Amino acid sequence: MKIYDVLILGAGASGLMCASHLDKKLDVAIIDSNEKIAKKLKISGGGKCNITNVEVSEHNFDGDEELIEYVLSSFSRDDLLNFLASNGVEPIIRKDRYYFCKDSADEIIDILKSKTSHFQTILNSEIFSVEKRDTIFEVKTSKGLLKTKKVVVATGGKSFKTLGASDIGLRIAKSFDIKVKEFTPALVGMTLQPEQFWMKELSGLSCYVHITVDDKILKEDMLFAHKGISGPAILSTSLYWQKGNISIDFLPNQNISELVNGSKKLVSSVINLPKRLTKAILSALDVEDIECRKLNKESLEKLKKIHSYEFAPAGNFGFTKAEVCKGGVLSSELNRYTLESLDVEGLYFIGEVVDVTGELGGYNFQWAFSSGVVCSNVI
Repeated sequence: MKIYDVLILGAGASGLMCASHLDKKLDVAIIDSNEKIAKKLKISGGGKCNITNVEVSEHNFDGDEELIEYVLSSFSRDDLLNFLASNGVEPIIRKDRYYFCKDSADEIIDILKSKTSHFQTILNSEIFSVEKRDTIFEVKTSKGLLKTKKVVVATGGKSFKTLGASDIGLRIAKSFDIKVKEFTPALVGMTLQPEQFWMKELSGLSCYVHITVDDKILKEDMLFAHKGISGPAILSTSLYWQKGNISIDFLPNQNISELVNGSKKLVSSVINLPKRLTKAILSALDVEDIECRKLNKESLEKLKKIHSYEFAPAGNFGFTKAEVCKGGVLSSELNRYTLESLDVEGLYFIGEVVDVTGELGGYNFQWAFSSGVVCSNVI
């Protein structure tokens, strides 16, 4: 029976990038349960794929910072941009920070397809298990048994079930007694306690905010939704929040005390937010909408909480709405320079299946690409 040099489980961002950097002389097969490669890349960013970010560091991720720093330094944002440029793709920058494909995610998918065309791609093939007998791995799939010298697990997380997402990567790890953290939804909207249900009545409105969660301050737009709160700021907040309070500054670039000082206007008139939102915030803070100069000391103190509105979310919208997952194979189980299992020679884990998750804004694709290259360098 044929024995491959490498089997890559997953034809997503990390698996394809890994394959694209492997020696062409190797006998490699890429296996995926979908009928096409790179389905998550294809739909991300409204079909234009937020590839990476202007500023990328280990501080934009939840996970082992030493591991993340090494992986990102081995294949950095600039390395990624140079790789794309050398293959005729020049991403554009949105909002001064997000790199997107100019026209379509197909630009980067076509590169990865071309760079891996010399390898076998086995699609519509569900992966059931991986076992090791002596020095050879046996991979059981819906299309039969495959044998290989090395296995790269690039199966992603559990979000986007419609794209074939599953926890098979964690099941493979656990079958080898490799420790994992079970997947939980991340980069996902958050649900509310009854005290904050006033936010649901503002569904469709958005505003720029600063949100403090633990020692992180996240700066982006927040969207009020019928299920709770969402938008870029909230999605990144969900990455770091576990339980307890978060704090929202609804007027991060202004000072409410200065705005109301001595003014004859109504409080709602001096706050530069949508009127519906302003009135809802005043009600939540128990501040009467009167002339600013008539505010008493107690009302002024309450009003200051527009810069630090604290509450504890009830939970999140779940896997069906999550962009990515937290959790994965514990970094302590991997060689941080190769992403190979410390205990199982020839078994590698890359991309979202590793316990590393980035904020919203291209960070998770950067991690996928970088981890794929780091792995390929040692195969």
